[in-house]
Amino acid sequence: MKKSSLKINQIYRGVINGYSSQFYGVTRLDGEVIFIPGALTGEEIEFKIVKIMKNAAAGELIKIIQPSPERREPDCPYFKQCGGCDCRHMSYHEELRAKRQRVQDALCHIGGVNINNINNNINVEMITPDLNIRPVYYRNKAQFPVSANGIVGFYRAGSHEVIPVKSCLLLQNPANQIAQAVQDWMTRYKISGYDEHTGKGLIRHIYIRVNHKNNCLCAIVANGKKLPREAELVGMIRAAAPETVGVVLNINTRRDNVILGEKYKLIWGKDYLIDQLCDLKFQLSVPSFYQINREQAERIYKQALVYANPTGQENALDLYCGIGTITLHMARYVRNITGVEIIPQAVRDAEANAARNSIANITFFHGDASEIAARLAQTGSRPDFIITDTPRKGLTIEVIQAIANMNPERVIYISCDPGTLGRDVGRFAEYHYYISQASAADMFPGTRHVESVVLLTRETRE
Repeated sequence: MKKSSLKINQIYRGVINGYSSQFYGVTRLDGEVIFIPGALTGEEIEFKIVKIMKNAAAGELIKIIQPSPERREPDCPYFKQCGGCDCRHMSYHEELRAKRQRVQDALCHIGGVNINNINNNINVEMITPDLNIRPVYYRNKAQFPVSANGIVGFYRAGSHEVIPVKSCLLLQNPANQIAQAVQDWMTRYKISGYDEHTGKGLIRHIYIRVNHKNNCLCAIVANGKKLPREAELVGMIRAAAPETVGVVLNINTRRDNVILGEKYKLIWGKDYLIDQLCDLKFQLSVPSFYQINREQAERIYKQALVYANPTGQENALDLYCGIGTITLHMARYVRNITGVEIIPQAVRDAEANAARNSIANITFFHGDASEIAARLAQTGSRPDFIITDTPRKGLTIEVIQAIANMNPERVIYISCDPGTLGRDVGRFAEYHYYISQASAADMFPGTRHVESVVLLTRETRE
């Protein structure tokens, strides 16, 4: 292996020619790749080398010699400390361009689209509400970590140090108000925050869902089976956010970084929230998966419907169906659809949601997607199309093989990680499923994350 010519703490000059998956600026010196947080494409900068790794180096931005016209003053006072957002220092136009390019690069360089696609020109379409204005207050779910000394906020980038945040631009306002109310309750009644190093302390996280009417469901994640001063907690939450419909205790006594425990106790009100998506009503419990940006979720699901192109006579399969959002949406356009989900509470919510919306042409299975898909394939199930709203880690080989064994005409793959999307597109090609259309959706404005929807069609090629 070639020894790096770069020196730690040495100052260098370079031009940024792209972004990493973390939205760090990327430059190259003597063939070596350097990642520099805060730098934008096209900028000439001075930077200091702070770390040399096996195949790359990390730099620290020292001076911008020639700034990008897309550089903006961050609109959030916590931007440089909080790890929640990645690109508030750039224009929204630049953010969207970089996200689209990230998906395009993943499909081409990881998925081999330029090899597998007949026309060699898959063009990723960008789905977004507005090309000029970065959306704010769009997140309908918030997870506030609580430090050992009672600070409520978000983690500093790359750490578990909690930065105090009074108001987050990503969150619908009631979430900010409830978090502040819980912190005030902790301060007033001297209630301890959790120390992940010692395993002591009570309050670990504040978990909040907000629906389109600003109704709220609040879960207090605690290192214990009960809370002190529950009546006072409920009163302070309701005073801060009168639209709150329920307060729940989530019991998590494990010594790990998983946010939610498995046991719940209703403190007050309801343990679920009702929201509306694609003109359907959905029941949301605390652990159920639900897209955090309702408006963009509707656009994604409509795009998935376009890719599915149903005639009303199809049998369809929805893997990783969660509480049935896509399943119910698609059910109105097909003969029958089956949903598969591993979280028991989500399946119960999905069944309740089907009944609530008077949709009967749905069957839900509780279980692991790979096992259920394999079982369906073995029984000769032949869905006309399959939808998979895929976890961040992507699909296992077993799931892809089971999908291929069912021989659907189309697979609609929804992804929140371009890297695993690209990998899986390459794996599907081994079973003669090739990408024919692709869209990138800005589900998470202000952050590096991007959602994708692609259409894979079954083809036989020489």
